[in-house]
Amino acid sequence: MATKEQALTLVGTLESELLRRRPDIERHARFYRGEHPLAFASDQFSKFHGDRYQGFSDNWVQVVSDSPVERLTVNGVMPAGATKADDELWRVWQMNGLDADSQLGFLGAVNSARSFVLVWGNPDDPDTPEVTFEDASQCIVVYEAGSRRKRRAALKRWDDGSHSYATLYLPTEVWKFERPLLGPSTSTPQMQQAEDEIRSWEPREIAHEPNPQVNPLGVVPMVELPNRPMLVDEPISDITGVIAMQNAVNLSWAQLFTAMDYASFPQRIVTGAEVPEIPILDETGQIVGSRPVDLEKFAVDRIMFFTGDNVKTDEWTAANLEAYTKIIEVAVGHIAAQTRTPQHYLVGKMANLSGDALIAAETGLVKKVEEKQLWFGQALREVFRLIALAQGEDSKAQGVAAGRLLWADAESRSQAQMADALQKLRVIGFPFEWLALRYGLTPTEVVDLLKMRDKEMQADPMGAFTSLMARDPAQGGVADGDRSAGQAPPEE
Repeated sequence: MATKEQALTLVGTLESELLRRRPDIERHARFYRGEHPLAFASDQFSKFHGDRYQGFSDNWVQVVSDSPVERLTVNGVMPAGATKADDELWRVWQMNGLDADSQLGFLGAVNSARSFVLVWGNPDDPDTPEVTFEDASQCIVVYEAGSRRKRRAALKRWDDGSHSYATLYLPTEVWKFERPLLGPSTSTPQMQQAEDEIRSWEPREIAHEPNPQVNPLGVVPMVELPNRPMLVDEPISDITGVIAMQNAVNLSWAQLFTAMDYASFPQRIVTGAEVPEIPILDETGQIVGSRPVDLEKFAVDRIMFFTGDNVKTDEWTAANLEAYTKIIEVAVGHIAAQTRTPQHYLVGKMANLSGDALIAAETGLVKKVEEKQLWFGQALREVFRLIALAQGEDSKAQGVAAGRLLWADAESRSQAQMADALQKLRVIGFPFEWLALRYGLTPTEVVDLLKMRDKEMQADPMGAFTSLMARDPAQGGVADGDRSAGQAPPEE
């Protein structure tokens, strides 16, 4: 068991690493929200037009982040050796609202390179542990030397009101600390050090709760979901490589808007004439002076008279704005290729594409989603193992660790395509329950479907049997998808 000094040292070390990560996390969050600074502009352009476009962004970052997340849906977990998904673990998942919150966790991992899941007991309901997805700006996990899976400790640190809070999770105990919120200081370095000593972490006192308290799970209860992990480096956010091209797109739009404002119409010029003036009259109508005409008014009225012997007019042609839009299209195409985002997600142009063509266009995205299912699934299996441990089900925990996560299909198909594919799989012998899962139903929905099917068979066994025979080519029937228009089913 760690001493207070050892716990405080570990909190300080993890907090320093967490604060080092925060600038990139916050930057990625701003870009996802569309808060983009105007970058790559020349000093002259920034001087005259920089403030004009500070509130504008053509936000492709959000599309890149959302496209894989919308295809990441957990349907259940199947322990090793089991023939169906575990109902109890799925109940805990649903009771914690993780069908929705998991989407937030996946989006956080895609944007920030990682997110976290915390599992802990629920004093109000011992049978339903609390499971929460946590943001990368507040959590950090440290691993045993030489391992990417054996967790040594975890820290959750957040600010609330006038205080900062920190909870340190160790395999055998949990420490809770707090301190006054550290704000900006104008003190000297010596005084700042003294203030930090006064406002250092102190144990947080909670009524009827020891500090530290025993960790009944025996393992660190926080799990990291890495996005695009590396062997010897940190995980990578999906938008890390998009930001530079996003800045280039925003600059191109800013320059296009400027050209639209100044040079999108033909510019007519007058040479050989002085600027016309308007006479100033006194009360009796006598000319007492003159003043230059308001050129802005004449620009709006589109009319002006010039007199003189050598007056000439000329014209500058309008700027070709297509040069800018073509650059933007190329930049967006690069974003699509680099992030494996289907180009029709970004460009929005579709011209009578067949279903097979759409599937081919989305192959890169599907493979990217399947990669995330692999890494996120490994982490979520550990989450379900922690749930089983929190419920005291040690044998189930071992089965879950060696089991597999059930995901919804990452590939997008029409109902007709899916039905036709499942019909063919049925013919070669795939069981109905497997086909229902493949169709996209959750294990719970499959159970309900089987009950409804049994009920239908009991109510009209001959009718249900005849219907199945008519649609099962293996029994001499004709599948609906193979029956031509007007063709009747075979005679009984």
